[in-house]
Amino acid sequence: MYKDIKARYRLTCDYIHADDGTRLPMSVIGTGKPVLLLHAFGMDARQFIPFTVPLLSRYRFYLPHYRGFGMAADVSLPQFDFIEQYATDTHAVLNYITATTQTERVPVAGISMGALVMWAYFGRFGTDKISRFLNIDQAPMIHHQPDAKGGVFGDAQAQMFDRFRKLIAASQPYMALSDFRHVPDGVKKALLDTERDFSLLSVGSRAAFGVTQLSSMRPSYRRAFYKHPTWQHKIRALHAYTTLPYDYRTVLPTVDIPVTWLIGARSKLYPANEQRNLAALLPQVDIKTLSNAGHAIPMDAPIAFYQSLKAFLAQN
Repeated sequence: MYKDIKARYRLTCDYIHADDGTRLPMSVIGTGKPVLLLHAFGMDARQFIPFTVPLLSRYRFYLPHYRGFGMAADVSLPQFDFIEQYATDTHAVLNYITATTQTERVPVAGISMGALVMWAYFGRFGTDKISRFLNIDQAPMIHHQPDAKGGVFGDAQAQMFDRFRKLIAASQPYMALSDFRHVPDGVKKALLDTERDFSLLSVGSRAAFGVTQLSSMRPSYRRAFYKHPTWQHKIRALHAYTTLPYDYRTVLPTVDIPVTWLIGARSKLYPANEQRNLAALLPQVDIKTLSNAGHAIPMDAPIAFYQSLKAFLAQN
């Protein structure tokens, strides 16, 4: 089936040149109007493809792989602030898309981290190249602030960030080891347990919880041979998340394009009520809540997510 889709809809890998000269891979599929989809933390951009298949005759989807993930797993970051780096890389992606398709404005959808990148992008580059934006369960802030509790993990933020800091400290002596198999088992277990628990917090349905729990089981004999090519990047990213403020609330009133804000009612990463409060800062916003989904909306409610993406694109 994958080969048939690849042949029929011309799944290719384009390369763009970032501002620092780095070649960044981008999966491209479809035959119609250009659409940019931005992936989540730890996600391979190609995981969007199943949701695009029914739309491939009408849209051409551009799926960039952010440095450290997917096809860009071996691409290093030149700066600690990875969200701002991704925003700069997204600017290069949009320049490429608009130039090669002769399109002035492109609809953009971002999920989780990909959506946070867009809030950073709007603050730096504005909205000139974007026709509308689909924000998928992501607040424009990471840390709670005295005037807003809309950051990640809700009431569990302090506990989770403390866990991240302990993991970061334990990992530091081994960050020069590119081969995860050479890292002490205690550090490997701590990282994989953190990844598992983060994933379990992201899902809101029983089915998705069961699949996530089963797929993340890695007993000691499996850890010994697990390569985990993105482990260093994830540690650095967690360090940035816990250290940098990442608060883009002041950007929201300046976003002068239509925004659809898709919320998972069961989201444990960004509580629905806090997301609604933040969405109210946007000049043009359509808030849609999926009652049976958590943060990982495509996994919890795949049909509803597809329908939401299709409706969003139909408005363009």
